[in-house]
Amino acid sequence: MPVLVDSDPTRAASLMAALPLGTQVVPGIEQLDSWMAKKTDEYVVVLGPDVELEAATILADRMSFTRPSTALVLVREKLSAEVFASAMQAGIRSVVAEADTDGLGLAVERARQTWEAINGPSTTSSANRGKVITIFSPKGGVGKTTMTVNLALALAADGKRVCVLDLDLAFGDVAITLQLIPEHTISEAVEVEEHLDFSMLETLLTHHEGSLWILAAPTQPDAKDRIPPSLVRRVIQTLRSNFDYLVIDTSPSFDDQVLQAFDETDECVLVATLDVPTVKNMKMAVETLDMLNLVRDRRHLVLNRADEEVGLSAANVESILNMPVAETMPTAVAVANATNHGRPIILAKPDHPVSKAVRALATRLAGDAVPGRPLAKGAPAAKRGFFGRKKK
Repeated sequence: MPVLVDSDPTRAASLMAALPLGTQVVPGIEQLDSWMAKKTDEYVVVLGPDVELEAATILADRMSFTRPSTALVLVREKLSAEVFASAMQAGIRSVVAEADTDGLGLAVERARQTWEAINGPSTTSSANRGKVITIFSPKGGVGKTTMTVNLALALAADGKRVCVLDLDLAFGDVAITLQLIPEHTISEAVEVEEHLDFSMLETLLTHHEGSLWILAAPTQPDAKDRIPPSLVRRVIQTLRSNFDYLVIDTSPSFDDQVLQAFDETDECVLVATLDVPTVKNMKMAVETLDMLNLVRDRRHLVLNRADEEVGLSAANVESILNMPVAETMPTAVAVANATNHGRPIILAKPDHPVSKAVRALATRLAGDAVPGRPLAKGAPAAKRGFFGRKKK
């Protein structure tokens, strides 16, 4: 897939309109190096206008040895003979104007064709590859589903296609939180697992509004036992190929279905509250994720109902869990009131502090390629083990 290097979120969003779904955005060359160290099939790097020409030519010279089949596309606010000459000398294959979105799209497509001619078909080039965001907490009652729904709505606010997969298969509440009565659920996909494609899966989706859909959890708790982990993987892979974002709400346990979701996850939001039992459970959950080598360096800790008057602070939690807090959500009766009326807070009160915090988190998840702890440069790709989980 392509990687876009640009530190300006507004400009990056504009350029992304010309790039394939699943394109990764990084703010600078250092973050690009971290990302590329983990990926082997990135066929083009698009350098936005805020990347200095000298830095672009140095990168091109380096990549000619380390990633010779990965193309570079240089985007400039204005084109000039000097820019073309420097790019050509450095081996940069394409230079396009920032306003020329059609030209950018064509340059990226040519890069894909060249890459495939050298390396064979890409596993992601023939289909869209949206971002999978998994919301998890090892303890119920922390606002995980409320977070899932509001985050999905924030991601869908600019017209991006978003699907929420309710993977709390025994007691999922996504549909009722949105005051939807789904006609179909994920359990109906069991009988067609071997032949499942998007045309079949699409008939099971429930539309909320705008560009948001959900795939509801079963209506009966015992249906969970009839849904195999292999089906969960296939559902996730199919949905991510047809949506910009797939947001997954999970059960508060490491069951096999949830582990499949973690295997496919690009970004993981861990939701906790400022109470000792929840923080204790979260520490155990983080240690479990570390042991299984799941979503390492792709975790975002969110503190919900984070009022430090309870005697526990965000700094305490960061110290205990050894990870930074990405966002804090204040306690607000308005959140529960909005949920009970079927209009989540981000729709009911878009200027509310919780709504602003959710949008900030959505921005981070959509565009921050290296949040939280830095990735280790040159880290080897992890191997997958039983149930597809990654091993060191």
